[in-house]
Amino acid sequence: MESQKDPIPWLLEPDPDNPSVRYFALRELLDRPEDDPEVQAARAAIMTTGPVPAILDAQYPDGYWVKPGGGYSPKYRSTVWQIIFLAELGADPADERVRRGCEYLLSHSIAANGAFSALQKPVPSGSVPCLNGNLLYALPRLGYADDPRVQAALDWLVRAITGEGDFRYLKSGTSGPCFTCSANQGQPCAWGANKAMKALITVPPEWRTPAVQRAIQVGAEFLLSRDPAVADYPYTQRVSSTWFKFGFPLTYWSDVLETTAVLVALGYGDDPRLANALQFILDKQDTQGRWKLENSLHGKMWADIEEKGKPSKWVTLRALRVLKHVVLQFDPIDWQQLQLLAQLTPAQRTLAMIRAAEFVRAGLRGAFRRRFPELSDEEINMKVLAHLTPLRGYKL
Repeated sequence: MESQKDPIPWLLEPDPDNPSVRYFALRELLDRPEDDPEVQAARAAIMTTGPVPAILDAQYPDGYWVKPGGGYSPKYRSTVWQIIFLAELGADPADERVRRGCEYLLSHSIAANGAFSALQKPVPSGSVPCLNGNLLYALPRLGYADDPRVQAALDWLVRAITGEGDFRYLKSGTSGPCFTCSANQGQPCAWGANKAMKALITVPPEWRTPAVQRAIQVGAEFLLSRDPAVADYPYTQRVSSTWFKFGFPLTYWSDVLETTAVLVALGYGDDPRLANALQFILDKQDTQGRWKLENSLHGKMWADIEEKGKPSKWVTLRALRVLKHVVLQFDPIDWQQLQLLAQLTPAQRTLAMIRAAEFVRAGLRGAFRRRFPELSDEEINMKVLAHLTPLRGYKL
């Protein structure tokens, strides 16, 4: 059988159109330290070639993009989106233009409730989980984790999720706990949940207050309340096809890959409820080990990023980040089996090998071995069977 090729050398190629990918591959996939000369050179290239310089060239001297004010519209060239994109692309937080943009945003986009607002004149009715999650993920990456304004918005997001502290919900915007949003017809929004969880994950574990931990638990339970590969979270009329098309960058929308990334980052990589999502991700990998760009903002940003329908370094990087975290949550011995399966082309995977249940069983065996080292292989297998059977609706 022909194995899938290793895509990492492709990600490491010098690429003036996508210099950020090389930097993130070195740091996050190969675990190179920040002071490594290759890492430093890759980080410097981000600021001189590719989309980051194009974004910064479009900035007005006062720090905003397109027009003064709240900065949410027009999509996706205004201030809010540039801060999100700069963070995703790995822009240098020390760059004066980046800091000027962050300061403008923090001075013009926060409502009286302490949250970011999507309205040109920021008022509480424009505060929604997806916007606040995106910006609270971006701003710490741009050096603003300790800023009191960022901390106040984080407090708002946590209380909006849990409803604690006499939180006031509004008819417009965030209209209830657990990511309930007027933009989703007053139903909990999984897109907003993913963005909010990304923000809370950036909070170092030692800084997570009990309130933050409760909000994370609410988010994890909500995202796991449905099969992430099906994504039939509360919706009106139909499930958005966007869930099933991998892209970069994501804005307020989400996809199966992002849901999986969030849950894996929260420690659910070996949870059986992620089995179908992991299979869905692996089935999109081609024989070169790459993933395609299926969702794009082509023509809507200051600089286009890759070509829709073609192999994507960014989507491949996103997928490999997830799979690496899954590896770390599985037992190393069992991962040898998983790695062999993942290298096969979709056509080469037999039914017994392709189904994600095989991935889950391998992970569970490793987890049970660590927890019960005194048990034999047969006893471990019985524990795995006992763990999985109730999930399928059967009784032993």
